[in-house]
Amino acid sequence: MFQLRHYLIGLSILLALMLQIMPMPILVDPYRPDWLLLVIAYWCLALPNRVSIGVAFFNGLILDILLGTTLGVHSLAMTVVVYILAVNYQRLRNYSVWQQAIIVGVIGALYHLVIFWMLRLLTDVDFQFEFLWPVFTGMLIWPWIFGLLRKLRRQFKIT
Repeated sequence: MFQLRHYLIGLSILLALMLQIMPMPILVDPYRPDWLLLVIAYWCLALPNRVSIGVAFFNGLILDILLGTTLGVHSLAMTVVVYILAVNYQRLRNYSVWQQAIIVGVIGALYHLVIFWMLRLLTDVDFQFEFLWPVFTGMLIWPWIFGLLRKLRRQFKIT
């Protein structure tokens, strides 16, 4: 029997991957939030026993393949960030959504800095401030992501 609740985490991650590679106009593309990071961060905070470092590493590899970057760049950055979230999930759960948004911004900045450092080591990429725009949009969109995924988690009784 097909029950959506058994597949909801995977479907939300799949949707985040699709949003991550969806074509956007050139003027809007630098502001694209890190959908995959936000969704995995939510599930890591809500259900750390089901979504943690292994899921982050695997989906980081998928993101590397989809974006055509050097294999392992996004997976390393995602693993580092999710490790920090998984270690501190009990403390972070107690913060308000807006405080969590600030923490998600710091985590997103760390994610982008790890990606930059890896690309700097592998290629000759120079840092540009536009590289951090997704951090700000991720902070702004976090309350809506949090609310939507929390509603789905409670409605389908995902534990």
